[in-house]
Formats: sequence, structure tokens, C-alpha cells
Amino acid sequence: MAELAELADPRVREANERHGDDHGVNLGKLRALAKRLKTQQELACRLWETDDTAARLLAILICRPKAFGCDELDVMLREARAPKVHDWLVNYVVKKSPHAEDLRLAWSADPDPVVASAGWALTTERVAKQPGSLDLVALLDVVEAEMKDAPDRLQWAMNHCLAQIGIEHAEHRARAIGIGERLEVLKDYPTSPGCTSPFAPVWITEMVRRRHAG
Repeated sequence: MAELAELADPRVREANERHGDDHGVNLGKLRALAKRLKTQQELACRLWETDDTAARLLAILICRPKAFGCDELDVMLREARAPKVHDWLVNYVVKKSPHAEDLRLAWSADPDPVVASAGWALTTERVAKQPGSLDLVALLDVVEAEMKDAPDRLQWAMNHCLAQIGIEHAEHRARAIGIGERLEVLKDYPTSPGCTSPFAPVWITEMVRRRHAG
């Protein structure tokens, strides 16, 4: 904890706080520290219990994802207040867990929109890697009906899923683009030069173009 405190930079913290993340540690330095510590499950659990954002990010980097039970991961997600902790927990831990599918189903139906956004993030992973048993038409129906009025983080996760369906599955591409055009979610999102807009029709079209070009 002392080492993390030494790594904290007020300017980094100020930038992070604009995105809701209350820590000031440069993520490159945090990853270097994790590399030095290597995997330490017990230390990871103790770091998580501090409720400190930087400590929790470090915990995620040094834990053993498969060591957590389903209920433990559910509690951890609900405790993950900072968006970066939430995202890393889903991407670096839950996606590697044997409980990922059970949690995907449970979280997708959760009344808490932040928890539900984790379910959608796991669904997006399935759309790309294991779409076999997914009902993509039903997913598009839900997006079409609910994305426009969803809270920010849930809306972002649903939009990512919409784009992924359009990118990966040519037979659903026209409908995915059509939904994006009608709902106009993230249409005016500020995008840095050289970056792809998160507006689904633009995102889908650009990613498909790159694949064909490659």
C-alpha cells in the first residue's frame, strides 16, 4: 500500500477522476509492479479488501482468476465502484473463470444497470468467440427496445454488443446497422483523430472494411 501511495500522481488522479476512477497511479507502473509480484492469490485477496481503487487494480493483475467461486465474483463485482476496477474484473478475471457463463446469465437480468452491463460485456465476448447457442435475433430485439433509454454504462455495453454482432455476423449486419442508425446512440460521441467512433454503424462498417482490406 505504501508503494502504491508513492506511485500516485495528482495529475493522473485528476485525469482519472473525470472518468469516475479515484486513483492516481499510472497503469504502466501498476503493471510493472504486478509483473514483479507475479501471481499471489492471498495477497490479491488482502489488497481487494482494502477497498482502495489502485490496490484493487493490482489485486486483479496478480490474482488467480480460477480460484474465485461464483458467489465471490458476484460480491466483488457489486463492490467494484470504480469503472476501471469493474472493467478489469470482468475482462481479466470473470472471462477466465469457469463461472463466466452462469454469471453472464445472472448479471444480464440484474436490475442494477452497472451489474447488467457486466452481463452484456460477457455476452459480447460470446458473440465474438462462442456464438453457437446464443439467440442473436433476440439479443438485437432487446437492444432495439432498451438501449436508447438505458443508463450510460449499460447503454455503452449494449452498444458494444450491437456492434460486435454486426461485425462478426454478416447475416445480421444490415439489421445491426439499421438499429444503430435509428437509435442514434453515441452518434455524437467525441472521437480522437485516428480512433474509430463508437457509433455502431460507423464502428461496424470500419471494422468490416479493415478485415477485408487485411
